[in-house]
Amino acid sequence: MRLTVPTDFEILQILSNGRRNNAINIAAHLDKNRSYVNTRLPVLADYGLLNRVGPAPNSGLYEITEKGRIAANHRAEYADDDVDFEALIERKLAERAEE
Repeated sequence: MRLTVPTDFEILQILSNGRRNNAINIAAHLDKNRSYVNTRLPVLADYGLLNRVGPAPNSGLYEITEKGRIAANHRAEYADDDVDFEALIERKLAERAEE
């Protein structure tokens, strides 16, 4: 998992409120280029951090997943070269599933 710092974590933080959103709104909130944000959203979805949701298949709406929430909460560990970030996220996800 290769995340772009800080943009990917900022996207996750924006979506952490539990609401769906699209690239244009997220880009405006971050004061970033819409095209750039539009390229990051599918990558985050491929990593399982976001889900692309309807109502229409190509609506461009995204929502954060539980895995995405965990990643957002462990941003500091991503910068630590001694931490396997993907393994950390998977472990935390498994712990939450057991609760």
